[in-house]
Amino acid sequence: MPAPLVAPLVALLVALLSQCPPCRCPPAPTQPHAIRLEGDLTLGGLFPVHARGPAGVPCGPVKKEKGIHRLEAMLYALDRVNGDPRVLPNLTLGARILDTCSRDTYALEQALSFVRSLLPPEGGEGSCPDGSAPRRPPPERLVGVIGASASSVSIMVANVLRLFAIPQISYASTAPELSDPGRYEFFSRVVPPDSYQAQAMVAVVRALGWSYVSTLASEGNYGESGVEAFVQSSREAGGLCIAQSIKIPREPKPGEFAKVIGRLMETSTARGVVLFANEDDIRRVLEAATLANLSGHFSWVGSDSWGAKMAPVQGLEEAAHGAITILPKRASVPGFDEYFTSRSLENNRRNLWFHEFWEDDFNCRLAGLGCPFGISNPAGRERIGRDSPYEQEGKVQFVIDAVLAMAHGLHSLLGEACPGGGLCAHMDPPDGRRLLTHIRRVAFNGTVGGTGDHSGKPYWDEDAMAWGSNSSLPPPSVCSLPCGPGERKKPVKGVPCCWHCELCGGYQYRADLLTCLPCAPHLRPTPNRTACRPTPVLRLSWGHPCAAVPLALATLGLMATAFVLVTFVRHHETPIVKASGRELSYVLLVGIALVYAITFLMVAEPGVGVCALRRLFLGMGMSLTYAALLTKTNRIYRIFEQGKRSVTPPRFISPTSQLVITFTLSGLQLLAAATWLLVRPPHALIDYEMGRTPDPEAARGVLRCDMAEGATLACLAYALLLMLTCTVYAVKARGVPENFNEAKPIGFAMYTTCVVWLAFGPIFFGAAQSAERVHVQTATLTVSMSLSASVPLGLLYAPKVYVILLHPERNQPKRRGADPPPCPQ
Repeated sequence: MPAPLVAPLVALLVALLSQCPPCRCPPAPTQPHAIRLEGDLTLGGLFPVHARGPAGVPCGPVKKEKGIHRLEAMLYALDRVNGDPRVLPNLTLGARILDTCSRDTYALEQALSFVRSLLPPEGGEGSCPDGSAPRRPPPERLVGVIGASASSVSIMVANVLRLFAIPQISYASTAPELSDPGRYEFFSRVVPPDSYQAQAMVAVVRALGWSYVSTLASEGNYGESGVEAFVQSSREAGGLCIAQSIKIPREPKPGEFAKVIGRLMETSTARGVVLFANEDDIRRVLEAATLANLSGHFSWVGSDSWGAKMAPVQGLEEAAHGAITILPKRASVPGFDEYFTSRSLENNRRNLWFHEFWEDDFNCRLAGLGCPFGISNPAGRERIGRDSPYEQEGKVQFVIDAVLAMAHGLHSLLGEACPGGGLCAHMDPPDGRRLLTHIRRVAFNGTVGGTGDHSGKPYWDEDAMAWGSNSSLPPPSVCSLPCGPGERKKPVKGVPCCWHCELCGGYQYRADLLTCLPCAPHLRPTPNRTACRPTPVLRLSWGHPCAAVPLALATLGLMATAFVLVTFVRHHETPIVKASGRELSYVLLVGIALVYAITFLMVAEPGVGVCALRRLFLGMGMSLTYAALLTKTNRIYRIFEQGKRSVTPPRFISPTSQLVITFTLSGLQLLAAATWLLVRPPHALIDYEMGRTPDPEAARGVLRCDMAEGATLACLAYALLLMLTCTVYAVKARGVPENFNEAKPIGFAMYTTCVVWLAFGPIFFGAAQSAERVHVQTATLTVSMSLSASVPLGLLYAPKVYVILLHPERNQPKRRGADPPPCPQ
């Protein structure tokens, strides 16, 4: 509640509370929820002796640890101060201790009693009808307040005490906003603020390897400020995202905690839950997790409100197993253990709530002074720590430090203002603002060492951790699981800790967690796509099927060509050899041999020499072959056509003319190849693009000459043009007389060759995209060339060789006069 709004409200309430009934002003009765200890100076105390009650009831059951232990710590500290002659000599400290019932609004009502005695009655002192002065109790010298526990209570009370300049020292309130001196100038504390423990909690979460957690806070300053500090620290640290921030209402409705667990399960991968909640809410959260059969699913990181207390987890150990709780640096106070375990119903009547603690601690009902039910030691002879479990509550030392800080501050102030000792007139009552100054600069040995806003760093003992299911590792709490090898993170917009895993495709590898990059052209990704590796180089070996079959055909073709050539040479003067046109026949055989021989160059490993010979001879053999066939076909056609019009033979039909025409036509191919060699010298290269396949594992670099598919066809283009021209003349000459005995075989040869090359195109260009593509194309080209060479060899020369070798009687010259001479060819 802001101070400007509190001031008029408090003034009104105090004015109402401070009025006495007319004519009768008896001493104010002891409050039912307050402890009053007489002393020269009074310290106020605020403790959550009872839990928050249900709707309509301010107080619930007694709190043994957070309430009674801490209250007794204040009484113990007062005993130490009053028994120490070095602190406040000749003065005693009294106390008025109030129960806040763990509720800020109720605590505000209680705290108003602190300031009521400081205000004069409205209308002056007045007088009774009999003329006597009203009987009023002596004024209570309230010098400061110890408390409160919850930050929401301390904030509410601080706004009131500030108006009356009453210093306040808290032993447990850790909300960061209480460190604001402008708003809470009279507030001090001996525990570190939540901003410190929020930093420690962030460090714990990061040490566990968590990147995605939920937060759960009790509504109010403590919970909300704590979560806000945690979120701020996580942003500064980086790498940590908040899945959900859930708030528990001050007055939870039935089923509220089941809804909380349900909301946490909406982001079930966020198994880490950071808790800034009071112990009652913590217990109900654990109960709801147990009822939902989710014990062990969540890993809790609790603030100091959980700390080392047993109350939130008693009976719910399975749901809380593996929880990590934060607690300011603590040390047990041995003197307090001895003091507290010696308390009994007989010697501790100043604590009016002690009998409730006794009943709860020994699980009994008081009947007189003893507990006859539930234990074996009746008549009030029970002992704490012997007949019931006892462990010193974690903030006992801070309560003692708060009392000592107030006492030493008073001692310093009175020593400065009243050198003669005791309480002098102008310091009766002590000045709260001056007291605050002395409190802030006082130095004494506390029970823990560092306190307040300047505590030390947290300690992390990883070996002492225990996790659910006997695991040695903490459970994961991440939005997305780590990506596998070769997968990159694709962040989810607005949630930096969440991502989708996306496989680096094609020839990409994962360069870093967020990036896929393509490998260099000569590289391919490793199987897990975490790096690149060299792409194997593919070489066509002589034993490869794509080489063996063409080589076998070429070898047989060369052998057949050589056999025909030898046969023709040996029977050079016979009629069949003469009639076939010996000169062109030999040229044609040489061209056919070159076509067969090119297969060996195409299979040989590429190099400068091999690449140069390929350019020269790839189209040379075919050009020479089809130039010779074209010359023959053209000669037959011209003779036949000329004979229809005249008996005069056509020009350029002599053997010499035929050779000149043939060499001229084929020489153009040689000239073009030679020019290409000069303009662009040949070289071998490794083509990685040609062997690139959709699957990088099948990719290969291909060692080849610098002749792509287009260049290869360019070498053959001229020869194919001669072939087509020859086919045209073969069609034209299909009607020549039988005497022109080579016209029809040439025609059949050209038709067959055209079919071969028509089939070549789809196979050559339709080869599948694979590393073997270049081999398939090489095999297709060489086989097609061998077949195109075999067609004229078989159709033109096989019949002649057959007659020459098997029917030599038909290869004899005709007798003169017996028959008319044969028509010229």
